[in-house]
Amino acid sequence: MSTHSFNVTVGDQVYVGTNLEEVGAVKQVAKDHLIIYIENFGEFRIDGPHVQSAHDGKLILDPAKLEPDLAKAVANAHTRETE
Repeated sequence: MSTHSFNVTVGDQVYVGTNLEEVGAVKQVAKDHLIIYIENFGEFRIDGPHVQSAHDGKLILDPAKLEPDLAKAVANAHTRETE
């Protein structure tokens, strides 16, 4: 993953920036990328520069670096939920 060396594992929850709401999970960890699942939208490939940090079972993406389709999926990850 680029020049970063984050400790990420399958099942880690995905967040964006300082938003406290989880939007998905890590599905696959490869040497140079991650595959994440965004709720209600599917899988996306994530490269190192998209990752802001990773700790305590949380993968935090940098909102300024998201591709448009991923940003749209993240923004609507919980729109189909009902109480």
